[in-house]
Amino acid sequence: MLPLRDKNPSGVVPWAVYGLIAANSLVFVHELSLPPQGLMALVARYGMVPRQVTLAVRGRADPVTAILVPAIASMFLHGGWAHLIGNMWFLHIFGDNVEDSLGHLGFLAFYVFCGLIATAAQYVLYPKSPVPTIGASGAIAGVLGAYFVTWPGARIVTLIPLFLVFPVVELPAILVLGFWFLIQFFQGAASLGVAFAHGVAYWAHVGGFVTGALLMLALPQRRRRSSS
Repeated sequence: MLPLRDKNPSGVVPWAVYGLIAANSLVFVHELSLPPQGLMALVARYGMVPRQVTLAVRGRADPVTAILVPAIASMFLHGGWAHLIGNMWFLHIFGDNVEDSLGHLGFLAFYVFCGLIATAAQYVLYPKSPVPTIGASGAIAGVLGAYFVTWPGARIVTLIPLFLVFPVVELPAILVLGFWFLIQFFQGAASLGVAFAHGVAYWAHVGGFVTGALLMLALPQRRRRSSS
């Protein structure tokens, strides 16, 4: 299922969402400007590498360069056009309502915190992996979790690929986002038997989604607008 838009207008201009989309896009343009070796060096330096984190925890690597810097920088790196566009599209659709509810600065803090916990969840399951974890997916999963618990009945205009037919229907957010979460969970469960995580960081998605949902239930919110 591909969400196209929601029918749940927010009450503010989502400047934080726009800023995050712009920042991620600018970083990706920089990635495109690099030669292959330069891009690999960038990802190795600023991606979150679980094996390096483990070395830092054991006192065998610099915690600043192995943990602190990559923890933030990795959220702005993407592995290709599909990775970037998919993440920014979901942030665009679902982020404005969460920003409206938490305020601009509150949303930014929420976004970063969800991203950090998402990365930590991936690390806990693959502490020896040499594969860098990059992307805004974990933070955006937190936004999806927040939307899921706050506006479960909001109507989401969704494209459903069915072989050669592509119907567009309106579905409740609880179904669209619940289906997305289940895919992440079961794909993550299927990957638990491998030694290292490759490809999609499913457990970062799961960790971010759960964190966002719990935070949204616990945090005071400015407003909850009707989804009708």
